[in-house]
Amino acid sequence: MDKLTAEQRHRNMAAIRSKDTKPELTVRRGLWKRGFRYRLNHKRLPGHPDLVLRKYRTCIFVNGCFWHGHMVGDSLEDSACCRIPSTNREFWEAKIRRNKARDKEEQRRLAEMGWHSITVWECELKPSRREDTLDAIAFTLNHIWLQDHKIETPDSKAQGEDHEEEEDELPIMPIAAERNGDSG
Repeated sequence: MDKLTAEQRHRNMAAIRSKDTKPELTVRRGLWKRGFRYRLNHKRLPGHPDLVLRKYRTCIFVNGCFWHGHMVGDSLEDSACCRIPSTNREFWEAKIRRNKARDKEEQRRLAEMGWHSITVWECELKPSRREDTLDAIAFTLNHIWLQDHKIETPDSKAQGEDHEEEEDELPIMPIAAERNGDSG
């Protein structure tokens, strides 16, 4: 049973923003502090990613757990971070399924265009998990950069150009995050 009137619920739902949300600002500040530079809400890319890091050919989507259906598997059962309202449940389930399908399609289209996609869930940015999540994003971006810019090491030259490094063996070099205001 909804504790709010239909008009109150309508005003609450209409007030929810899609840009500059608290979770998005948290990711932006965390990445900026770690030296990553980005563009916001790129209109020409599918899904209008929240953050676009061109240097890494990576799009970051900061998703709200409710709106994007952060559930266990494909089922729309309530999870620890997301509860579907009992009022008008069929509407909400259909809406969340559409959002999930759209997100999946947009990420598929980005991959076809050669872009990597990272999805950050709102629940991963709670204070107890925030730094670990931001560190994981930075690690992933650096890994992407290193894979895209394989550097020849003396060992790889000695074994010939046909030698490919194993995925877990990365050359030792400084992190790829930009410093001194370089933009990607």
